[in-house]
Amino acid sequence: MAQLVVRNIEEEVKALLQRRAASHARSMEEEVRDILRNAVKDEGEPLQRLGSRLSQRFSAIGLEEDIPEMRGTAAIPASFTE
Repeated sequence: MAQLVVRNIEEEVKALLQRRAASHARSMEEEVRDILRNAVKDEGEPLQRLGSRLSQRFSAIGLEEDIPEMRGTAAIPASFTE
């Protein structure tokens, strides 16, 4: 396995990593490995577009119609006055 040395980490960051590791009942080294794994796990996958993500998320509650694409459409700000 490869090794990685990170120098000049602020004391506050180190303390927060130690606290986070303790809350997960593991060493700080294992906590950092887990953080790094999670940071890069989706790097090779293509990004799913927002409309597709919304459709997938709300399909369980009955959303069946397509969400129209609004690329190039000017945003209309919400009005909160009566």
